[in-house]
Amino acid sequence: MVILKKNNTIVKIEEGELVGYSVNGHEFIHQKGSPGWSSADTEMFPIIGPVIKADFRVSTPKGKAVQDQHGLLRQMPYKLVSKSGDSAVFEKNYRAETPVINAKFPEKSTEEALTWPYNFRFEKSFLLKEDTLEITFKITGDSDMPFMLGYHPAFKLTTSSPIIWAKGKKITLDEVLEVGSRALQVADCTSVTLQDEKEITIQTEGFGNFMCWTEVRNMVCIEPISFYPYAVEQVNLHQGFQLVGKESVFKVTLIPEQ
Repeated sequence: MVILKKNNTIVKIEEGELVGYSVNGHEFIHQKGSPGWSSADTEMFPIIGPVIKADFRVSTPKGKAVQDQHGLLRQMPYKLVSKSGDSAVFEKNYRAETPVINAKFPEKSTEEALTWPYNFRFEKSFLLKEDTLEITFKITGDSDMPFMLGYHPAFKLTTSSPIIWAKGKKITLDEVLEVGSRALQVADCTSVTLQDEKEITIQTEGFGNFMCWTEVRNMVCIEPISFYPYAVEQVNLHQGFQLVGKESVFKVTLIPEQ
């Protein structure tokens, strides 16, 4: 467990996963073991969304890649690169065509292993500032590699009627629940505020969109995404790709009510 501290703020990171963000004694992050989801955060890369209707295949310029829902990155362990009192850096490295064991097999998937035809390095860094927590993602690798990126944090809810504010509009928890597993789309948006017992704002750079998901009333996932996967048929998921180039950088800043 990596713990970052500053003033009355405590950040807990377990193998690259943000499992705690407590400000003045208030915990903002959904806790493992609570109803709703077995994780606290994860990344969706190099694809977002399900591919079961596409026979778990995604089109790339180098041919079909075997992927499962939200990609293979989440199936790989993070390595701690560096840490200090207020920062920590983790990475995952992947060599093209290396099989990655799929945890969804065989109960939820027919694919025992997942592969991707490109090399990449994925870095996730945390920086705790006076009033915010910055989470930065840096992607390097083959310059022609297509990808999409989503960040999937889960926030703890403590009131019965929390409100999500996006682009000046109100989204209720019931609206998110009604959409179900597809997740509610919030297009062309770089900042969302969750209004609960305490407010927290999720401000982003690079993503451009959000989607919101939950199946319970004690947590909600507010997910920055580069592409909303349900905008296309699963066989056309490649239409949401962008290219890495030299380096692709995305940032999420969590701004809590003090």
